[in-house]
Amino acid sequence: QVHLVESGGGLVQAGDSLRLSCVASGRAYHVGWFRQAPDKEREFVAGITSTGSQPFYADSVKGRFTISRDTAKNTIFLQMDSLKPEDTDIYSCATSKVTWKKNRNLYDYWGQGIPVTVSS
Repeated sequence: QVHLVESGGGLVQAGDSLRLSCVASGRAYHVGWFRQAPDKEREFVAGITSTGSQPFYADSVKGRFTISRDTAKNTIFLQMDSLKPEDTDIYSCATSKVTWKKNRNLYDYWGQGIPVTVSS
């Protein structure tokens, strides 16, 4: 069993930055960040392996978002720069033993999610 808790969301203006954190209690293997707006499917944002290597990004955030992890603190970060109004969503982290990429069905445990709102 892995329990994930996100923090760091909030309301910012377009062009601003936010850093999301995901703290895992229990062993978190590979980790992905996803986002979801009401009445839309959950969308992959970024993922990282259990060792903190091979970051992988959705095209929509490549060059603006950076995923990293502090394995000693069992914490995964999502640095979000140059935020746009279309980045407004509920952001969740999730862990998987087999992937750090897009297939959300392969993720086993999910956090509750945290809102990010970007105003224009």
